[in-house]
Amino acid sequence: MSLPPPPGYYVPAVLFFDANEDLDVPAIQAHVLRLAHGGVTGILVQGSNGEAQHLSHEERKAAIALTRRTLDEGGFQNVLVIAGTGAQSTRETKKLCVDAKEAGASHVLVLTPSTWPPQMGVDNIIRFHREVADASPIPYMIYNFPVVTAGIDLDSDTIATLAQHPNIVGTKLSCGQIGKLQRLASTFPSTEFAVFAGRSDFFFPSLLCSGAGLIGALVNVVPKVHGQLLKLHQEGNFKDAMALQARLGHADWAMQKLGGISGVKAVVSKNFGYGVPHVRGPLKPLAVEALVGNKYAETVEELIKLEKSL
Repeated sequence: MSLPPPPGYYVPAVLFFDANEDLDVPAIQAHVLRLAHGGVTGILVQGSNGEAQHLSHEERKAAIALTRRTLDEGGFQNVLVIAGTGAQSTRETKKLCVDAKEAGASHVLVLTPSTWPPQMGVDNIIRFHREVADASPIPYMIYNFPVVTAGIDLDSDTIATLAQHPNIVGTKLSCGQIGKLQRLASTFPSTEFAVFAGRSDFFFPSLLCSGAGLIGALVNVVPKVHGQLLKLHQEGNFKDAMALQARLGHADWAMQKLGGISGVKAVVSKNFGYGVPHVRGPLKPLAVEALVGNKYAETVEELIKLEKSL
């Protein structure tokens, strides 16, 4: 029986490059180990922050294997590796799922193809995910993120239909719709179908609605802070949890305003001392120097002070 990843907080890890846009292995390893020390339940390789669409098949497989090996050698065998395996054809997506298993991933997370939005009606979306899930050698999760799928937004009925598939075990909702999350989380136990918030700005509300946790970009910067919020929720300290959630919400918005992926890399480089904020085009790089005096960077760095105190 296929099982979902356990509840907790996961990180769609950024992937560091050197000046030649090759994988910066030492920086990637430093990042993976800092996240693991920060208590993450798992690392998502090639989520939207991992620049999957900018990588060759060989690079995608290598990044998964490097992450798994780094965790194992660092004593973090229990930290999961989930692989983003979305592609624009059913055939390629199937291959990427096989590659993910071979590279050491425990689960795959799959975006809906979006090159031809008019052809991606509900029936075709369901057909695509079922066909790939049939072929995937490891448990399968649905990734709903309209921003990167030409506005395609799977509703709760569509996801609930797909949840009946024996190998489809969860979803990441980067759409940010708390009503959708609650409808799904109240329909399926998280031991059978795990419903994860896809953004830190509704992490605590998602927990109140029986969500399984978070897979969110801001965890790249402040993993321990996310662990603290989860702990406060588990202890029933909702007042402090809500106060911390407010800070996460402001920081999550600030990271978006700093330019997303390159902003995450620049903030990490400046505050934790590894990696350079190189991105592959057409993404725009953000220099570390641009963070100085930036009000959004200051918002994030206030939370980093808490991170470093935990």
